[in-house]
Amino acid sequence: MKPVQQTQPNGGTFGSRSNFLVIMVMILGVFVAILNETLLNVALSKIMEDVGVSPGTAQWLTTGYLLVIGVLIPITAYLIQKFTTRGLFLTAMGLFTIGTFIAAIAPGFTALLIGRVLQAGGTGLMFPLLMNVVFAMVPIEKRGSAMGTIGIVITFAPAIGPTLSGIIVEHFSWRVLFLSVLPIALLVIAFAAVKLKNVTETTNPRIDLLSLLLSTCGFGGIVYGFSSAGEGHGGWSSGAVLIPMAIGVVSLALFTWRQLSIPEPLLDLRTFKFRVFRLSTLIMMVVMMSMFSAMMLLPIFLQNALAYTPLEAGLVMLPGGIVMGIMSPITGRLFDKFGAKWLAVIGLALMANTLWQFAHITMATSYSMIMILNTLLMLGISMLMMPVMTNALNELPPPLYAHGTAIISTLQQVSGAVGTALLVAIMTNGSDRFLESESSQGEGAVLKILAMIAGMKSAFLFAFGLVAAAWIASFLLKRAVPPATEPGMEGARASIH
Repeated sequence: MKPVQQTQPNGGTFGSRSNFLVIMVMILGVFVAILNETLLNVALSKIMEDVGVSPGTAQWLTTGYLLVIGVLIPITAYLIQKFTTRGLFLTAMGLFTIGTFIAAIAPGFTALLIGRVLQAGGTGLMFPLLMNVVFAMVPIEKRGSAMGTIGIVITFAPAIGPTLSGIIVEHFSWRVLFLSVLPIALLVIAFAAVKLKNVTETTNPRIDLLSLLLSTCGFGGIVYGFSSAGEGHGGWSSGAVLIPMAIGVVSLALFTWRQLSIPEPLLDLRTFKFRVFRLSTLIMMVVMMSMFSAMMLLPIFLQNALAYTPLEAGLVMLPGGIVMGIMSPITGRLFDKFGAKWLAVIGLALMANTLWQFAHITMATSYSMIMILNTLLMLGISMLMMPVMTNALNELPPPLYAHGTAIISTLQQVSGAVGTALLVAIMTNGSDRFLESESSQGEGAVLKILAMIAGMKSAFLFAFGLVAAAWIASFLLKRAVPPATEPGMEGARASIH
């Protein structure tokens, strides 16, 4: 099957009105799905009370969600080539909607977990599909603006999730979190059934079952191991952490070898032959680690150290989310004019400075100052996230778009899970060291608060170091130009013809 006409000259950012409608309906679906990722964080306590489960069990609602996405995204390159745009998007939205309905009416924890797993299945398919559609439809000189529009989704949605969840949980049942999403999901399905067209070319690739197994064990093991460590399941030396991580590392090593040695790989790792793609992907991973860890650490600090309510802790993230939503289209247009290098340099410098300031917060630091610092951090992220991602994919030839989007999406999820777990562990260890060495400074609650501040300092200094290294690397970025033909693609594999 051949793709539809990609663009029409001078037809705006998306090339034509029909292209605009296709991408907008997909953006709305992805927005709802990504928003759903962070809605449950503030509501876990209420859910535990209602369904009668322990914190360790309740965390599976988050861990299971990340696990399914981490396992599913590597397969999306194959699915995008195998099935039509319309069919795959409707399937993804259908899974998400069914999962949302099951979660809303769930009589107990098991049904709620099943609903979350189905939601994750839909979410894992939608974002790589959207990225691939944009690169199939939008000319390279307008992709920054198009990706800036998409950036509103992947930056604003998770930022407002905690705030929205705090408001709903404080006044209504946690089930309203799902019930409020359901009508929007149904509307997206109805609109997509009428308006969505097939815009990518389908082929008949074969799937390597061994690659599928190794991918599942590899990415699943890494995400599960780090998530378990972050949730405090016995610490880094426990079997619940070490065993899945060991399985994950070995499986990923075998998966990499397998992809480089078979004619039709599940994930085509030749994308890493492209220098800009390699460097941009590494910077993106650092950004995701910093963003997710800040979203995790700040609410913990505000609630446990400064005694703010869950709603107040959620509200601190709101201005940053609004700024990201406003800036994303602007930085997209700036990328089209100037490229990604200086946006990344300035954005990472702003991130590094903000993380340094976070590392020096005290009990006297005001709520408004923390809100301002978080807003500046999100401003820095908005300046570089979509430009760097667009620059990475721009360097690839069209046959590798599906593989490039799957690789970036997978590494974003993995780096988010790894970053969160790693920085929570650093915070915990820093707090423990403070309690051991400075026990004479105070007693009871005051000592615990001082210990948490010490742990926060260690975690944010580590994040600062990562971002500083990424800032140095960003000076090596260049504007990507897609090759006329990919090196080494003579006699290309049938899967990407």
